[in-house]
Amino acid sequence: MARTITESDRRERQNSSALDTMLLAPSDRVGLFIDGFHLHAACKALDIPIDFKRLLDLFRDRAHLVRALYYTIITDERDCVLRPLLDWLDYNGYTTVRKHAKADCELSRRTAKSSMMVEVAVDIMQLAQSLDHIVIISGAGEFRRLVEMVQINGKRVSVLSTVATRPPMVSDELRRQADQFVDLADLESDIRR
Repeated sequence: MARTITESDRRERQNSSALDTMLLAPSDRVGLFIDGFHLHAACKALDIPIDFKRLLDLFRDRAHLVRALYYTIITDERDCVLRPLLDWLDYNGYTTVRKHAKADCELSRRTAKSSMMVEVAVDIMQLAQSLDHIVIISGAGEFRRLVEMVQINGKRVSVLSTVATRPPMVSDELRRQADQFVDLADLESDIRR
């Protein structure tokens, strides 16, 4: 006899998230590492205004969130635009890591971006021993080797970015290396403001 789909079943499906398929257990100690520039660019390309409280709650509700770090590059002109967001993040469960770059120098911005990637890598390596699952919101292929190293040490790694844009905003190498890839487009209903 075929099972009838009830209203409760429909609500449950509507309330499910792409993160429900992520390899997260309630007892998992999770670290969330966010490339702020990448997240902003991906959400802008996907036309998803992001709600950072809902993003944080996605992980808090599914596991033991040990730390959520948000990395960004600051220039004098961007400082005034980003300050309200960064202050809000600092007061609401995130740790912000800021690198300064000169606004008028492309080389300075590239150097700051490379330096920021080093900051992310160092923080992941430092915190990995106290984590079960590492979640990276970035598309940078330079993180592929880092992901491989923490996997060798028994950690699971998920990458959140998007392939829904043209071109995709995540490197194929990083996506392949991760234990799981979750497209930000699939999280729209969970993170939209």
